[in-house]
Amino acid sequence: MGIDIQYIDKYEETLHSQLYQFLQSKKEVDVMEPDTTDFESVWQQVCTSYIPDGVREFEGYATVSVGWMMYVGMALAKQWDENWLKCKSQPDMYTALRDVRGYDCMDEYISEDVLKLKPNESKALAKLINDCAQMGVHALQREMFEPGSPLAFHAYVRTLHQMYLMGIAVQLLRMGYKMTKI
Repeated sequence: MGIDIQYIDKYEETLHSQLYQFLQSKKEVDVMEPDTTDFESVWQQVCTSYIPDGVREFEGYATVSVGWMMYVGMALAKQWDENWLKCKSQPDMYTALRDVRGYDCMDEYISEDVLKLKPNESKALAKLINDCAQMGVHALQREMFEPGSPLAFHAYVRTLHQMYLMGIAVQLLRMGYKMTKI
């Protein structure tokens, strides 16, 4: 049995809308969504590297498994702003972030060393990411996907994709990027 692409696309669109509206209500993203073409060009590489860690952690720490991808999106947005060619030339952008302090401490590494946040800012960001991750996990649970099924896996990947995009959007706004119609 194949994956119902329309169903999984609708799942992702709905999650995207819910997350973006939530972040807008917190004034954490711009009203107009950012152009993420550069980030989409590396998504497959980032996701493929992340999946073994994320899947391993999901059963015991679902919000971490989903939420850490938002940190990754934020880190890549920061690196995009500083030197995208250097960042993009890394053979494995996710592993480069993870391996500094390990998976369990990747959030702290990104907050402190990549984003250079103060402790109170890191704590506020952790809460925001946790809230978004809980929305992602609840979206997966609401659908009642059969655990271990191809559909459940695809929905998990789509959830990670949205967390990645939300991290990018949040960080771009924090760095002062505003989208305008041309």
